[in-house]
Amino acid sequence: MKRFLPLCLFLCYGFMLNGQVYTATDNYNNTHRYLIDENYFVETVYTSEDGTFVLTRGGFYNMIENQYQVRFEFNSNFAEDSLRVHKYQKDNNWKKISTTDQALEGKWLMAGRVKPEGEQRRDLNRSRKTMKLLLDGHFQWTAFDTASMRFMGSGGGTYTTTEKDYTETLEYFSRDNNKVGKVLPFNYTQKGDDWYHQGLNSKGAPLHEIWHKRPSEQ
Repeated sequence: MKRFLPLCLFLCYGFMLNGQVYTATDNYNNTHRYLIDENYFVETVYTSEDGTFVLTRGGFYNMIENQYQVRFEFNSNFAEDSLRVHKYQKDNNWKKISTTDQALEGKWLMAGRVKPEGEQRRDLNRSRKTMKLLLDGHFQWTAFDTASMRFMGSGGGTYTTTEKDYTETLEYFSRDNNKVGKVLPFNYTQKGDDWYHQGLNSKGAPLHEIWHKRPSEQ
């Protein structure tokens, strides 16, 4: 049975280094994964045994007295805890798992799809968003609505890139736990702030997506 836990707190000693990924295990044998870039913070919890999704929440943060005060854009547990803002502190249970920087690092918004008739673009200013955060060999995509705090789904794990290839390995997936462990290879090209992403999704269906680099605080 899923257990919804209070947010783990973590304390930053000194100044934040850009690009940090941490993991920790709690008393219920859940894995806590934290992705933190220069202004955005994501916490995700899933069972250590089989990757069953428990919760995720994240948003932009400010440093206040050596703590991260996060203003949540999404919170999959919002109906239960109503949390929109929270402060985090680090403890000794956190283990850094960042790997070497790779291509495509950053926050990306789903900007549309490439169809036979051409590109179909989304309005990136609307409150409903799908965002993918790539950081130090780890990734997470999340579909959410900033106005209603509605959560539509999330998945993540590790990734690798070469000059033209991008490969994801799923460690958690809120919509279908049977997809945990699946390896998804894609081809990609980057044109300015657009990332063109082509391959097969987790159901085996073809996709050709456009992701756009997300501006800070947008």
